[in-house]
Amino acid sequence: MAWHVAWALVVAAAAAALAATGRIGTGADAAALAVGVVPALLGGLLSATTRKTGRTVAIVIWALAGTVACVMAGGLAGPLAAWCLAPIAAAAAFRRAEHLSLGAAASVAAVGLAATASLLLPLPTPSEASAAWLSLLALATVALGAGAALVAVQANTRQRMAERDEAETSLREMLDHQPQLLLGVYPGGRVLEAYGDAPVGLTAREFVGRNLSEIVSPDHRPAVEEALQVAVSEGSAEVSFIPAHDPNGWCVLSLKRMTTIRIAGALRDARAQHARELALDEARARAEAQNAGKTRFLANMSHELRTPLNAIMGFSDIMRQRLFGPMSDRYVEYAELVHESGSHLLELISDVLDMSKIEAERYELARESFDARDAVSAVLRLMRGQADRAGITLRGVLPPEPLEADADRRAVKQIALNLVSNALKFTPRNGTVTLTAQASGDVLELIVADTGVGVAPEDLERLGRPFEQAGDAGQKAGGAGLGLSLVRAFAKLHGGEMMMESTVGEGTTVTVRMPVLIPHAELEPLPAAYEA
Repeated sequence: MAWHVAWALVVAAAAAALAATGRIGTGADAAALAVGVVPALLGGLLSATTRKTGRTVAIVIWALAGTVACVMAGGLAGPLAAWCLAPIAAAAAFRRAEHLSLGAAASVAAVGLAATASLLLPLPTPSEASAAWLSLLALATVALGAGAALVAVQANTRQRMAERDEAETSLREMLDHQPQLLLGVYPGGRVLEAYGDAPVGLTAREFVGRNLSEIVSPDHRPAVEEALQVAVSEGSAEVSFIPAHDPNGWCVLSLKRMTTIRIAGALRDARAQHARELALDEARARAEAQNAGKTRFLANMSHELRTPLNAIMGFSDIMRQRLFGPMSDRYVEYAELVHESGSHLLELISDVLDMSKIEAERYELARESFDARDAVSAVLRLMRGQADRAGITLRGVLPPEPLEADADRRAVKQIALNLVSNALKFTPRNGTVTLTAQASGDVLELIVADTGVGVAPEDLERLGRPFEQAGDAGQKAGGAGLGLSLVRAFAKLHGGEMMMESTVGEGTTVTVRMPVLIPHAELEPLPAAYEA
């Protein structure tokens, strides 16, 4: 903009001075000078835009104005012929090298148009007195304008080169000091360039010109070569290896295809990460071994405890039934308590044994075909007495048609028994517990809903894990926290799942879904739905 404004001011001032001294008239010469001011004004306005189109239009205007001024002053033989070269000076003023070719083309076009006009049109001829001054003005403005513009172009070019060099230097410093070693690699493995931090014991310079296989231990070279081929074919790959110079080292190489003949790689020293992974693997192995030992201990102890416990229960049962003669009522009461406590302990031991077998992956399902309603009805009959003593209504909802299942009968019965027992434990007197068995396609759904105290959200997340319990101390004392974990485990063994929904103060609903129903079972349906 400054260049265009300076051009307009110089031409306007020169025209005013020449007119004041009488060296030019007010006719064609003055009009030609006025035309020379127009592109400077328009170009100044267009130079304010950052778009390339605006600068291109400005250069075209310079070519047209230079041609018109030249023709008005006598054509190529006239004093303003030098203004035909004004477009290249204006192009240089924009300080963009890409505009110089357009300016040169516009100048050539202006000369061509002026030459054509000189040949075909009758043109005015300036006086000898004004011609010399006009020639001096045209030559001075073009020469000085072009020189100033070229100096600006040179300065701008130097500034851009300095900025580029600074950016390149900064980028190279970042590449040389970043924590990985960046590689340019041929698909065959030859390293073209390397920047960054090399693994311990190597430098970036040692990689250039060498093949990757030279820095990899012999045992891992096939894996690295395969990773290169995978990167070429699939676009990316990653491989870990021991470097040839350090048997205790560990490196990770990430590869990404740039072109069909070039691959970018990032190599990092991963010995610390590898050591952590090995430590974690070792800790996991120890934990698994300890857990397996615990499981074996529980299984063995469960078997060892059952033998004397069965004897205690058997003798206490004989005593409470007075099979060998009369006993006082107090002794009979004690025998009854011993038998009940032994039964409870036997249930706990059975749960522990089942859980230990499941954790040790030694539990095998004894699958058979049976009507799932029979197992559910047996549970309802078994738990009816406990529910009546607790003042709780126990309801069972079963479909009229058979629920023919291919599953472990004992496991299905244990699922229903544990859910109902758990619901009774957390349901107050006058509450209701409902056990529903129904079919959903080939999925058997066992649903136990109670109107008990409910479970808090923080406890709901824990339930279902071994030995986790909720409720107060009295409720926790009624079991070992294995009931729901066994339900979940038995469901998973059948390919199913357990879900819980609960609201504090309203109750809990537990749903077990297992894909065990036999489709199209040809069983004679019962006449109507019934409740157990």
